[in-house]
Amino acid sequence: MVTTATALGLTVATLVVFTLLGIRASRGHVDSVEDLISARDSAGEGRTTATLVASVMGVWILLSAPEAGAAFGIAAVIGYGVGEALPMAVYATIGPRIREAIPEGHSLTEYAYVRYGEAMYAFVLVVSVAYMFVFVAAELTGISLALSFVAGVPQWQTAVLVGGFVLIYTGYGGLRASIFTDTIQAVVVLPLLAITVVGSVLALGGPAAVHEGIAAADPALLDPTAPAGLRFGIAIALAVLGAELLNQTWWQRIYAAEDSATVTRSFRNATLVNGLIVAVAALLGVVAVGNVAVENPAIAFFTLLESAVPEPVLLAVVLLALLLVMSSIDSLFNALASVVTADLPRLLDDPDDRTLRLGARGLTVAVAAAAVLVSLEARSVLELFLFADLLGAAVAIPLVAGLYSRSLGGRGALASAVAGLAVGAAYFPFPLGIGETLRAVPILDALLPAPDGLYLTAFAGAFAVSGLATLAFARLSAGSFEFDRLAREIGRLDAKGDDERAGEGVSAAGTGDVGEDR
Repeated sequence: MVTTATALGLTVATLVVFTLLGIRASRGHVDSVEDLISARDSAGEGRTTATLVASVMGVWILLSAPEAGAAFGIAAVIGYGVGEALPMAVYATIGPRIREAIPEGHSLTEYAYVRYGEAMYAFVLVVSVAYMFVFVAAELTGISLALSFVAGVPQWQTAVLVGGFVLIYTGYGGLRASIFTDTIQAVVVLPLLAITVVGSVLALGGPAAVHEGIAAADPALLDPTAPAGLRFGIAIALAVLGAELLNQTWWQRIYAAEDSATVTRSFRNATLVNGLIVAVAALLGVVAVGNVAVENPAIAFFTLLESAVPEPVLLAVVLLALLLVMSSIDSLFNALASVVTADLPRLLDDPDDRTLRLGARGLTVAVAAAAVLVSLEARSVLELFLFADLLGAAVAIPLVAGLYSRSLGGRGALASAVAGLAVGAAYFPFPLGIGETLRAVPILDALLPAPDGLYLTAFAGAFAVSGLATLAFARLSAGSFEFDRLAREIGRLDAKGDDERAGEGVSAAGTGDVGEDR
């Protein structure tokens, strides 16, 4: 058992080191709000790949992925791996399209505003911010639960320390600081993860002993076609795909990469690496159930560690968990800041650069504080993530379709997203008592179907209904959107003067005329 003092000391030391690294790397490079939230064209293939890997590898891979593996076996392992690889493969294709259509863009919400109008923009804004907020809360929940279990560290101390230090270097250095620290974290995390996996297997007697333990405990865990595991595995793949297509983190990296070729190569690299890492992490949950007594699947991995590995490996895991949570939270803080900052010119009367930077930093602090409070009440990281994923599953297809379809309008896109969300929500076993509250209403109780505890109906329904509705509205619509408007109406946030913007044919983000309600 790692002592509380040791865990806290390692936590603070790690946070201080990366905070200083982030500040040093960005010093002198953040002269405007553009530098703060976009770091445009600054990262080559190696650094872009590293930040794509580090940004997705949050502490959730030690909690929700093993939790899924512990509960549903090898099918969930495959589903999680495929689900994490698919979004990277999709972005390898649509990333260059985003750069081509919106060369000076920043966020998916400003794209939604120009492409679809105010109503769809508002819906996408709420959903994307809610998703990223839940992601941050889940990450803080995960690291707090992990250190509490391994070393008895009070949850509030972990959440405040991690959230506070990450805020310091992201607030100062923005996306540049995040990408730099991500690169180092990726280099350190992969060996630590390998040490953790190999150390755990060897401590249990080797691969053969591990397999025998799983087969003896529950042979169904090793069956990729087991009905429950297969349903949950497909649901996880759909859930992660939908959520990541609504994740502003990836839109930022698309613009931070040097060029479109770098975007394609980097996302392809991340497709392989991310899929493999998540599958391995989920497999640890299966290993845990087969070899130790797991009372709570939400901490299956840490139960395995406590029972099977020596203290040095536990210390490596504590460091691994810290690096994982930092690499994902700093990306999310920057993503949240960029979404709102890109929209401020539409809400304020010609704000200057200082106002925009203060707005970005102020929002990040507010989100961090709220996420810390939520993390103190939450108990299941997987439950939080699945709730956030449902939002993405409903909105992903209508949002991305607008990059290619000229005929799909704002009303059709919004109706498609709402329909998908309604169907998914009807079958979703909501967390935090929401489902019980909804079904306690007499009229709703009679209308709502029974929740699907394996989530497949919820996610497949959200994807299918929103996708089919998108196709129908695109075919029935007589509109024809001019893609050139995206480049004309979405421009840099540090452009100076109306004459300059008019001369270049580019207006400040979101300030252009969106025309009729599409």
